[in-house]
Formats: sequence, C-alpha cells, structure tokens
Amino acid sequence: MLWLLSLLFAALLGLAQALSSSGSRLLIVIEEAAEKEKYSKFWGDLEGRGYKLTFESPKSEKLSLFQHGERTFDHILLLPPKSKGLGPALTPNLLLQFINKNGNILLTLSAESPTPTSISSLLLELDIHLPPDRNSRVVDHFSYDTLSSSDKHDVLLLPQPSTLRPDVRDFFVGDGTLAFPRAVAQELGNNSPLLAPILQAQSTAYSYNPKDEVETVEDPFAVGDQISLVSSMQARNSARFTVFGSAEALENTWFDAKVKDLDANESKTANREFAKQISAWTFMELGVLKVGRVEHHLSSILEGAAGNDSVAQLGYLNPPIYRVKNDVTFNIEFSEYLYDHLVPLKIHPSDALQLEFTMLSPFHRLDLQPISQTLNSTIFSTTFKLPDQHGIFSFRVNYKRPLLTNVDVKREVTVRHFAHDEWPRSWQISAGWPWIAGIWITIIGWVGFVGIWLWSEPAYEESKGKKTQ
Repeated sequence: MLWLLSLLFAALLGLAQALSSSGSRLLIVIEEAAEKEKYSKFWGDLEGRGYKLTFESPKSEKLSLFQHGERTFDHILLLPPKSKGLGPALTPNLLLQFINKNGNILLTLSAESPTPTSISSLLLELDIHLPPDRNSRVVDHFSYDTLSSSDKHDVLLLPQPSTLRPDVRDFFVGDGTLAFPRAVAQELGNNSPLLAPILQAQSTAYSYNPKDEVETVEDPFAVGDQISLVSSMQARNSARFTVFGSAEALENTWFDAKVKDLDANESKTANREFAKQISAWTFMELGVLKVGRVEHHLSSILEGAAGNDSVAQLGYLNPPIYRVKNDVTFNIEFSEYLYDHLVPLKIHPSDALQLEFTMLSPFHRLDLQPISQTLNSTIFSTTFKLPDQHGIFSFRVNYKRPLLTNVDVKREVTVRHFAHDEWPRSWQISAGWPWIAGIWITIIGWVGFVGIWLWSEPAYEESKGKKTQ
C-alpha cells in the first residue's frame, strides 16, 4: 500500500511541474499592480502551462534574483516600467549574472514608456541596438490597422514569421495576422552568432519620433527588414534572452482582436498563439536538445550485408583504448523537448549532425546517420577506421544551430600502436614478396656456388720418388 501511495504522489508531483525543461519559477516585474489585469489572459495561459507566477515591483526591497549564490527564479518577464530605472535588484550586471546562471529573460518594450538607460546598456552588451531617441516607434503607412490607428499608423499588421533558413526550426510560423501596436525598433549587430531575429518589419516600415513634427524623415534609425520587432539571443550556456518590441501586443485587447487592413480585409489577430510560442521558446519549452546514451565499440565489417547488418560489435561498450586502424562504431541518442514531452530529433536534409574524431584538430569529420528511432529519441551512428596515429583522441559531437540549445559531447579514448605480435607476417604482405624472393635466391645461389666450388676441386699427382742431388 505504501508503494502505491508513493507512485500516486509522484504522479501528482509530475502534473504540478511546469512544462519548461528548466523550471517553473517565473518572476514578472510590473511596476503598477493595477496593470496586471491588462495581461490576465497571458497570465492564465502561463499558469495553465504550469508556471508559478510571482509579481514584484522593480523598486521592491524584498526583490532578489539570488540567494546563497543560487537563482531564486528560473525565468524573468520584464514589463516596461514607468520610471527611469529598474531599481538596485535589476541592474544590467545582475541580469547578466542571471543569464550566466542559466536563467531565461523575456524583455518587453513599449514606445509609450521610454526605455530606461539600464535596459539600453544591457542590450548594448548583447549587441542589440535601440533608437537613440527613447520616444521612437515603428510606423508603416501600408500595413497598419485602419480601425485603431487610422491617423498615426503605428499599429502594425504583420504575417507570422517564416523560417530563417530551411535548416532552422519553424517554432513561430503560422497563417495568422499579428498586431503590433507602438513597437520599438531593434537593430541586431552583424558580428554575433548568438543573435537571431524572430519577427522583422515589412519593407515599408521605418522608425521615427512622433514628437518631431516634420513631413519627411531624412535619417531614420532603421527601415524595412533592418528593423527587428522580436529578437532572440541564446548564450553559449544555452540560456535565452528575448526582446519583445511591443508589450501592448500581449494585452487582452489584442488577443483575438479584430483588425482591418488597407484593402478592407478583416481578420482576427494571432497574438495569443504567437505569445505562447515566444514564451515557450524563451522559457525552454521548445528547441531543447537532450543527449541520451553515448556509446562506442570495436566493430567488424561484414561483407555482403547491408545497412545495420553490415557492422558487428566486437568486445564490450566504451572501451578506454583502441589500436590504430581499428574499425570503430559510434552511437549517440538525441531527443528534442516539445512543450511537455520528448520527441525524436529530426535533422533537415540540408543540415548534418557530425562526429569529429580529434586530437588537437579533427582527423575525421563524419556525418552521423539515423539508424533507429524510439518513441522519444533517435539514435545516430557512424562506423569508420581509426587513423594510423597513436595518442589521446576524443569522440566529439559539437552541434550548434539557431533556436536550438547547444550540444557539445566529448568522450576521450587512447589509441595505441601495433603490439609486436599484431604485425602481419612477412609473407602476408604482397609488397614484401620481391624482398623475400631476393633473400632466398641469394641463399640458394650461395649454397649452389659452394657446392660447385667443392665439386670442381683440382686433382693432385702423386710423387714418383725422392729427389736426388
């Protein structure tokens, strides 16, 4: 009976856990408690996915991101403050420490609330640039909502984003229309491989300050697809930081709102679904790779067989030492976290999961091929011949792609040279046959010469008498 109660408790505990693979403690920083009701649908969606929400003001004295050197929260959602700063508990240095401790941050901006200098400094550290004028917003005179912004044109109507490249996961695609009111433009640096734009403005959009009462904008901060409305940064430790350019897009008003474009086409917004996708990726519900078993073993290549049947395992798994020119098989198991469960990892045909057999530099770089699949994982494998070089080598799988957590798996092994009794006999080496033949010809010729020389000894005549004087 006791074990049955234990299983029931474990099942209830599993239901209570968040869908995030990195924790359920979510800190929501909101300056005015009265504004919580504006985002009640968003909070309900987060709680429905298992998050434990904690609301705090940025100026709260009891607010602390760390206790005894450990994170007190797993994720942070920052809403635009009304004041000029975020307080002593949310300085750029502390937020960067939070990221370095594997914490995730979703930062929202709004043109209605000037961005604090501390936030601009934090974004500059990540090579994300905001307009120098803190009152700037993005407008588009060809793609806006005619119902709510017929005069200012600052409620952008955008299609849901498409994939960055064919080999990049399509976590944010859809057929709906997004409404982005009073958005703040972002410009991403070109030198950081950690940054990726999720949602970009249309080609007719630009950023300007509405307080500048001019008919034309001569030198805008950014135009067209230079403007990133939603930007992502994934650190080297796979912690995630997302900048959401329009906090108003998360309000109840714009969840399933009705909008109309210039062609008088009416539609409902897909902001609610997009908010779910963005928060799910930021808080580690999407794009999280898990490594299962990692195995390597000595192999024998069977001629005449195909596929997996052409390789037979020799010896035990994961031996610490191999010999040069051995045939070796390497297997690795991969899963991908999808909201609340693990699914088999699938590699796009234009992409490749590769194994490096390396010392100081790779001696082999080989594509890993899927050989089997379970309900929640895919096993990738490759078989190759070790190089004719002894030393300390590593099996390494280094897989880093946009929007996916980084994977760097290493297993060290020793590769020894041939033992004295492992070299092939001389007559088994065809290239040595001329030398072997030369040795035996020399021996046979010498023996023949000696025999002939002894047989052909000259005959001596017998003496006829003593010699007299």
